[in-house]
Formats: sequence, C-alpha cells, structure tokens
Amino acid sequence: MVSKKWISAIVLLQLCYIGRGFCGKVLVWPCDMSHWLNMRILLEKLTERGHEVTVLVSPESFIVDYNKSSTLKYEVIPMPHNRETAEKRFSGFLDMATNVMPTLPRWQSAIKLQEFLFNISGYLKLLCESVIHNQSFMKKLQATNYNVMVIDPVVHCGELIAELLTVPFVYTIRFSIGDNVEKYCGKLPAPLSYVPVTMAVLTDRMTFLQRVNNVMFSILFNFWIHQPDTQFWDQFYSEALGRPTTLCEIMGKAEIWLIRTYWDFEFPRPYLPNFEFVGGLHCKPAKPLPKEMEEFVQSSGEDGIVVFSLGSMVKNLKDEKANLIASAFAQIPQKVLWKYKGKKPATLGANTRLYDWIPQNDLLGHPKTKAFITHGGTNGIYEAIYHGVPMVGVPMFADQPDNIAHMKAKGAAVEVNINTMTSEDLLNALRTVINEPSYKENAMRLSKIHHDQPVKPLDRAVFWIEFVMRHKGAKHLRPAAHNLTWFQYHSLDVIGFLLACVATAIFLVTKCCLFSCRKFGKTGKKKKRE
Repeated sequence: MVSKKWISAIVLLQLCYIGRGFCGKVLVWPCDMSHWLNMRILLEKLTERGHEVTVLVSPESFIVDYNKSSTLKYEVIPMPHNRETAEKRFSGFLDMATNVMPTLPRWQSAIKLQEFLFNISGYLKLLCESVIHNQSFMKKLQATNYNVMVIDPVVHCGELIAELLTVPFVYTIRFSIGDNVEKYCGKLPAPLSYVPVTMAVLTDRMTFLQRVNNVMFSILFNFWIHQPDTQFWDQFYSEALGRPTTLCEIMGKAEIWLIRTYWDFEFPRPYLPNFEFVGGLHCKPAKPLPKEMEEFVQSSGEDGIVVFSLGSMVKNLKDEKANLIASAFAQIPQKVLWKYKGKKPATLGANTRLYDWIPQNDLLGHPKTKAFITHGGTNGIYEAIYHGVPMVGVPMFADQPDNIAHMKAKGAAVEVNINTMTSEDLLNALRTVINEPSYKENAMRLSKIHHDQPVKPLDRAVFWIEFVMRHKGAKHLRPAAHNLTWFQYHSLDVIGFLLACVATAIFLVTKCCLFSCRKFGKTGKKKKRE
C-alpha cells in the first residue's frame, strides 16, 4: 500500500510539472504585524503549488510565529536580541500612533512617523548586518540557489540581500510615505494635478487649493522628511556592496511591484507594466462562526450586528475613550462584537460583547452584518469591500486616514475623528451608514467591481512571482526611465537646448537687424550729403 508520504510527493510533482513550469525556491524578507498577515496568505499559496518557501525572520518578531508548525520554512536571523527592549520599542510606537499622531496635523503626523522609522534604523541596520556579514549564514543562502525573493520594502535590507545573492526580487507594498519609493525608485508616474500624495488625505478631484496642498506635501516628503533616512541607507548600502550606490538604485531593480490595492479602492492613475494591483488577495468566502458567537449574532434578529476592530496592533484604549465608544454602542438596536483586550468599559451595554480575537472576515461575510467600524487598515477595508459592508472609519496614523478618504469618496464610509469625537458623533455615524441605503449600495458596488476580475488577486500575484522565477526576471517590463538621470527624465536637457537655440536665434536676428539699421543709416546720410 502506498504511504501518505509518497502520495504527497507525487501530488507535489504533478503541481510542479503539469502546466506549472517548475517548483522553485523562494526566499522572503517580511515585515511584521498586519503586513505579515497579508503576505503569509501569498506564501502559503506558493507552498500549495509546490514551491519551497523560506522566511528570514527576526527573533524579535511579534506576529511571525516561527515556532509554529507550518508549510513555510523559517530561518531565524542569528543576532543579539532582547524581548523586553523590543516590546518597549513597540509600546512606544503604539503610544505615539494612538495618542499623539491623531492629534497632529497631517504633515506633522507624517514627520512623526518618519522620525520613528529613522530612530529604529540602528536596529534595522543590526538586523541587516546579522545577515550580510554572517559568512556562514550567507553561504547557506547562496548554496540554496533561490529562484526569487519576495520582499516587503517597508523594512530595508531585503533588496540588498537579493543583490548580494544575485537573485531577482519582487516587492509587495501598500504605500511608502509620500509615494517616494514608487515614484523615484520604481519610476511610477504620479502627476500631482490629479494623483494625490499618500498621507495628504485628498482625492483625484482636487480644487486649486487642494492641488497646492498636494504639491506642498510632495515637496515636504521629497526634501525634508526622507533626507536623513535616505542618506543613512545610501551610505550603508555603498559600504556593503563596496561601490557607490543608493538605496533607490537597488530598490529600482525590483522585477515586479505587487501593490496591495485595486481599482475598487484606487483612483484611476497611470501605471507601468511591472506594477500589478493585487488588493484583497487575502480575502475569501466567510466560514461558519464559533457556536457561541453565532448564537449571539442570531440573537440580534432583524437589526443585525456591528463589527468593531482597530486591527492587529491596537489592543486597548484609554478608559475615557473606551467608555465614550461603549456608550454610543449601548444606544443602537444592533448587537456589537468588539475586538478589545482592555479594561471592561463601565458604560458597556447588554448589546455589546468584548472579544480578545474575532474571525473578522467571517463576521464581515455574515448576512446579519450591517456595518464595520475600522481604523482604516488595508486588510480590514478589503475584507469589507469583498463582502460589501459599509464602514465607519476611525483612522489614527500612517495610511489609515488616506484609506478612509478613499472609501468616503466612493460613498462607502463615514469618518469620525477618534481624538475629538463624542459619543453622539459615533452614534450618528453608525446610524448614517446603517440607515442610509446609499452606503450599502455603494459598498455592494465596490464588492461587485472587486469580484468582477478575469483572474483573482491571489492567483495574479502568484502568477507574477512564478513568471519571474521562470524567466529569471522581467527585464522586458522595466521602463527605460531607470537609465535616465532626473534632468533627462524630465527632458530638462532638451528644454535647455531648445531654449539655447531660441536665444541664439533671437540674438543673431537682433544683431543682423542692428547691423542692417546701422548700414542703412550710414547709406542714407551719405545720399543726403550728395
């Protein structure tokens, strides 16, 4: 009798060679928290198709559980680490993100975020050095002969490892501050007249003053916020490679950019052939809820339920804020399922239950779900789009305000300011999205757009990774813009040349006219004398 082990081997061989090209080896440089939750779905799909996937993971990771049995292989980076220091660093960021950044103007919030990223550059550099300067570790990676690297560019170094290993790499990214990475490293066109800068919280239909604001944000990100961080990594990459280079030059070598959005979310804009929009790749049909949770949901009757989550990072709130929110929930007829680990609010109503964890996708896909209160993370927004659920946005930091602005512009969300909102504000927002039919209709319209694709986002993402593996890159999709300097890209040399030609022509014509006038004047005087 054939053993299960042999059956598994035969299945893998079939996956590899029957219309699949070949089984390859994938090396992964991930980012922690919600980014990992999204990337993990993609990596698990690759293993299902027979590929060997190895994840380079920091020993201080919070969400990447490298001790858990998985189809993925984990290589823990050998580096000195301290769990207490990591937790302190994370707590500091969380406090800034939830209590400081929401109170600041958008430009100051962006500066705060970039300052935090720059402040942890020392740790990220140590993480990177623990890989590239560890000869035995690098020899082990080189000996494996990886076919492709999948990298989240939020954490630098993945592209440097790919360069040292001479392995083609694919990026998976939602955004960079000010879109600088996509624009200047990926050469993605972004006309400021109608493409809003990420974190500017604008739409593609801008007034004159909004376009001024968009340009000012772009200048702020280009010439102020990114400079210290860029200089730091430019120097580090140059030292590591033994030649002058820049972070952007190495990042620009990405074969494919998998953008974690789609046209149900994005505003129409120009893009390049090596950019693929794969938003919602983690979404899937809802599964049955746990028995106790299903009973609570069913007890809501015709009124239905409201789902509330602030994502994978924010576990609790200040007592005053939690009581304010609970008070608003107590005044609606719907039952509320709230993901919350903090102290039980004193104003919590009988219609509200607190959970350490909720099956968010399954709840949003439940027919009784009427609204989703979200911080505006891309993963949660896409699950709401997938299932056609209108939203109340309470954004706090990073791309969250921008994400909610997109949903508001498409008529599928109402926003409340988590820092200044009252119980009445939240209550009114909930009543609006639940009772005003247009919000549900618009959410369903976005859902139909999302589902009406020739290829599912996850399959599209897998295809392009395998494409890079099969062809050892995708150089034919790479724009020639990467070979131009900034003044050549904007044709400033051509404009300068043409202006010089015009100036020369004007100078020569002027000189000829003056010469003719002088000659004519002398001739006229001579004739008068005669």
